[in-house]
Amino acid sequence: MIAIIDYGMGNLHSVSKAVERLGYTAEVTSDAVRLAAADGAILPGVGAFGDAMRELRETGLGDAVLDYVRSGKPLLGICLGMQLLFTASEEHGEHEGLGLLPGRAVRFRGDFKVPHMGWNRLCFHRESPLFAGMEEGHVYFVHSYHVRLGEPSDLLASTDYHGPVTAIVNRDNVYGMQFHPEKSGAVGMRLLDNYLKMCR
Repeated sequence: MIAIIDYGMGNLHSVSKAVERLGYTAEVTSDAVRLAAADGAILPGVGAFGDAMRELRETGLGDAVLDYVRSGKPLLGICLGMQLLFTASEEHGEHEGLGLLPGRAVRFRGDFKVPHMGWNRLCFHRESPLFAGMEEGHVYFVHSYHVRLGEPSDLLASTDYHGPVTAIVNRDNVYGMQFHPEKSGAVGMRLLDNYLKMCR
């Protein structure tokens, strides 16, 4: 079973349907016991970093996510869910994240369109089971903040939007995708399928 973590701010339906289309059982849950029982977990997210962290803290799901990661099973953060994996964010003030990876989410700065919205090509930086049978391709982004990594070796893939942008991260059993794999056509679904294969 793949747990889709429900803390009130996720694109839960589209993610769970994508998991089911790939042949896996998805369960949208806010229950720590069900999360602990899952073979793999996905932390989706849409909205503001500070609001999301407040929900995770107040519901106890933040601690449940940390316990789950300590169990060694795979966790995938998507979009805001990826940013929550990091130390902090400057979105509407300074907010502390889950602290699973070093780094912080910062706003795009420059004379160009924000949010970054549309299809951009991935550039792979190192080998990973996540890229099994794949070539670099385009995926769909919607975000105003991007992650500056505290540890460059956590970078799996980047894209370019007026400079390099962190697109996929990984350390041990923790993965993150800044884009929406469930909305990214064949490339996104292959990435999601490769992640789910690691959860078996």
